[in-house]
Amino acid sequence: MDVWLQFLDRGLQAVGQLFTNPFYYIGILFIVLHYRKQIQMERKLFHTRLHSLLSETWRVVLWGWVGGLTASILLFFVGVTVQADVILILWVITVVLMLFRVRFLCLAYAVGVLGIAQLILSWIPDAASLRESYTMVEAVASADIPSLLVIVAVLHLLEGVLVGWQGARMATPLFLEGKRGQMIGAQRLQGFWPVPLFLLVPMSGGSDLALPWSTLFSPDLSAGWTLLAFPAMIGFTELTLSKLPQKQARYSANLLYVYGVVMLGAAVAAHFWTPFALLGAVLSIVVHEGVLFYNQWAESKMTPFYIHSERGLLVLSVVPNSPAQELGIGVGEVIHKVNGLKIKTKTDLHAAMSLNSAFCRLEILNHQGEVRFLKRGIFAGDHHQLGILLAPDQDVLYYLEQRPQHLFSYLHGKLTGLLPNNSTKSL
Repeated sequence: MDVWLQFLDRGLQAVGQLFTNPFYYIGILFIVLHYRKQIQMERKLFHTRLHSLLSETWRVVLWGWVGGLTASILLFFVGVTVQADVILILWVITVVLMLFRVRFLCLAYAVGVLGIAQLILSWIPDAASLRESYTMVEAVASADIPSLLVIVAVLHLLEGVLVGWQGARMATPLFLEGKRGQMIGAQRLQGFWPVPLFLLVPMSGGSDLALPWSTLFSPDLSAGWTLLAFPAMIGFTELTLSKLPQKQARYSANLLYVYGVVMLGAAVAAHFWTPFALLGAVLSIVVHEGVLFYNQWAESKMTPFYIHSERGLLVLSVVPNSPAQELGIGVGEVIHKVNGLKIKTKTDLHAAMSLNSAFCRLEILNHQGEVRFLKRGIFAGDHHQLGILLAPDQDVLYYLEQRPQHLFSYLHGKLTGLLPNNSTKSL
């Protein structure tokens, strides 16, 4: 029983460390800036917002804690350890990498860079003197790469669970310019979670009780241990022109599971065979990039889905708490008829809805092509299209420029990435 009381005591101390760690608040600030930019873009494209800054921030922080505690319990039993200096180095590497690409926020890149730096340091002739002179050099040389690879693996498995469960609700509809210059719709699934990890740290005299279980990675914890807070960040960014948000979220989650299992295998191999640590560090970066490249390559081979057809107008998104949401109209469905009038253009839609200012009858084609009949009264204050956001046509005012994002894109005061549609400048 004493060991559990000691765990509680060490855990409370670690929580206190977390709340005094500036990197935890940097992660939350990044999330706030991310959702702020997302809402700005939604207002620019659709003249309304689809997400709430406060509710989305609180939601990801809450689930970050749930996921972090779950991952920490798993890492307790594996025996993964990390030192405070190593955590500082990982965050410094992460911030530097983010200056070039926001997606480098992922811990996989920082761990990979640290593992490669450790190998390079071992090649330097006077490395021993450097380790004695500089604390950071000693931290790099003594970093437990296998343990860090386990953390990367567990965080990506956790990310897969969160993406599969919550990824679809994070979808933001976008207007893009297609390969032939036509406007097409897309969905960007993008989310980040601040994950507080609480990890074991071996230390002489750190505690007077041994752990009640044996560990795989740290059999020397019987000499003493404590807990250390590690504020980590997980997140994903996917752009799909061909899939529904729910399908893309499941697809992305499966890729994350594959990556997590691969890295877990690399970590175990590196633990039992030291030379494999470098390969594991390289795989941490290369496989992660490979997964992203494969997803983009597979997407490029697909036919754009978010475009209008002869059947009617395609629904790109639905405004929350709108009449369309109440009626159950979903993303990817097609507005076929309104008040008995067949719909082919937005002009047809406006004309059909003006036929009856107090009532609206809809014929919607679902994802299987089957007709659904819906009806609803129209009241003052309702969205002019019942809250339906349609796929773009050539008359849209703005579209998103597809380009890599870096940290300054989030810190810049103005909304970046949106371009005016040249075909509408004369309007």
